[in-house]
Amino acid sequence: MSEGTVTDATPANAQSQSAAALKAFFQIAEAWELNADEQMKLLGSPARSTFFKWKKEPPALPPDTLERLSHILSIYRNLELLLPEPGAADRWVKAPNQAPLLAGKSALERMLFGQVADLYAIRQYLDAQRDG
Repeated sequence: MSEGTVTDATPANAQSQSAAALKAFFQIAEAWELNADEQMKLLGSPARSTFFKWKKEPPALPPDTLERLSHILSIYRNLELLLPEPGAADRWVKAPNQAPLLAGKSALERMLFGQVADLYAIRQYLDAQRDG
């Protein structure tokens, strides 16, 4: 690390960032009307007890979970920009889509395949749509 570089790698910052990301995720999950099983799948399938602990007292999350949250937050933000009509973005997530990436499935179905790559694919698709 070069002199003068600022880092957010302290445990307190990691926990604070994780808490903020989880709070946003749970708000998105409510908007998308996701059940607990769907939420857990999007978060990387933590143990059920771990998931409910995260809801009560967010810890510093593992890098894989933070990456997942980053993709989900970007997906949500992109949808809000692309579909600003109230509720349209939230409905789009569950609607069948004929885009080649989705082949008649909804974006949520693709995201629930469970791999980080599936979240990334939806994020990349929406990034491209937004950038036109």
